[in-house]
Amino acid sequence: MAILRCRGRRSGGGSSRYGLKRWIFNATIGLALAFSLPAAAKELRLLAFGDSLTAGYGLPVEDGFVAQLERAINAAGVDAVVLDAGVSGDTTAGGRSRIAWALGDKPTHALIALGANDALRGLPPEAAKANLAAILEATAAAGVPVLLAGMRAPRNWGDDYVEQFDAIYPALAAEMSAPLYPFFLEGVALDPALNQADGIHPNAAGVEAIVAGLLPSVLHLLQQEPRP
Repeated sequence: MAILRCRGRRSGGGSSRYGLKRWIFNATIGLALAFSLPAAAKELRLLAFGDSLTAGYGLPVEDGFVAQLERAINAAGVDAVVLDAGVSGDTTAGGRSRIAWALGDKPTHALIALGANDALRGLPPEAAKANLAAILEATAAAGVPVLLAGMRAPRNWGDDYVEQFDAIYPALAAEMSAPLYPFFLEGVALDPALNQADGIHPNAAGVEAIVAGLLPSVLHLLQQEPRP
């Protein structure tokens, strides 16, 4: 704010008093305007915390999940950066061990999409739930609003395992008041046209379908205010 100088004459008290009053008036208006200006908006930084599905396994960078999600968010009129925190082959235990490191990138929001490798390996559902709970607790402690993306177990593990594993995500969402996107691979899993040759990882069209499904939930997440 510029400082206005009073240039009233030394002689002629009336003119000098007028100049002083004008200086006080202008300075007051300047202060009022300065304090009414909105603070600069904080950059939105969405942490995509997951495994090969978020890391874009087998795809060019521009076709991967992070790049496609960022483009979709920006196309919706929201200026945000998506941080790639996907590690191929990672389990919920691996995610638990690195969440503090990932939060060091100062995300404002986070998408948690882990559990596919636990399910593929038949790892204990109770351990996966405990790991995911620890990840959610870490994001909450950092003041980072989160969206939890669910996963489903392969049906070849049997009904008991499937029931226990699939129940992890709705239970955590309820227990920890976290918004839930029920199934990360909704509309894409088991569709040959949307997956690579391994039948597990989505191709570029499959990623596009995942992003389209997730986008409304992600945009809603980005409206949440991070906590200091």
